[in-house]
Amino acid sequence: MIPSQYLSPNERLNLILPRITSEDFLHNKGLGNEIGFHIFDYPAEEEDKVRDFVSTVIEPALAKPPHSLRFHNVNLFELVIGLLQERKLYDKVLEMQRSKGSNAALPGLRSVLKEDKLARYLADRIDIKSLDLLLLTGVGAAYPMVRVHTLLNGLHAVMQDTPLVVFYPGRYDGTALRLFGQSSERNDVNAPYYRAFQLLK
Repeated sequence: MIPSQYLSPNERLNLILPRITSEDFLHNKGLGNEIGFHIFDYPAEEEDKVRDFVSTVIEPALAKPPHSLRFHNVNLFELVIGLLQERKLYDKVLEMQRSKGSNAALPGLRSVLKEDKLARYLADRIDIKSLDLLLLTGVGAAYPMVRVHTLLNGLHAVMQDTPLVVFYPGRYDGTALRLFGQSSERNDVNAPYYRAFQLLK
């Protein structure tokens, strides 16, 4: 089999559905007792194409025979906005961003969007145990309010046996997440993370 990094963007997209509907994937086989977190990485400039593919190809196919899977697509950016609105913080954050800039608004969000709180907020709105599969999109739009590696750490306690697929606009090599393809050793968009699998090899 040709390694996925040598395939075209369209060829890689077309491999997603067979992979996530396979019995091995849905039942977390071959993961060595690790939790079923999988990352589909792609160049950030392909965001629109990937988003459209998920909504127009993957989701309809998952919902109907022969698959008929119970799944949910969580847009991380929309999840964050929902939490801020529920806490009556959304308008305050926008006003601070307008008046003082994004960097001034971020520190006040840290405690509200702490990974365990955001993971619990997600779990309170979705019956994860009843799903065959959970998709996570909107990752790039949610940065820097949320960093995926910290959210994944928070989700360990709530996902149980439900496989998770993160659509990630950057690079994941099995040891580090590099949002938007950044390659510096340590910065806000580059973080060590070892507890997820590459969706496509």
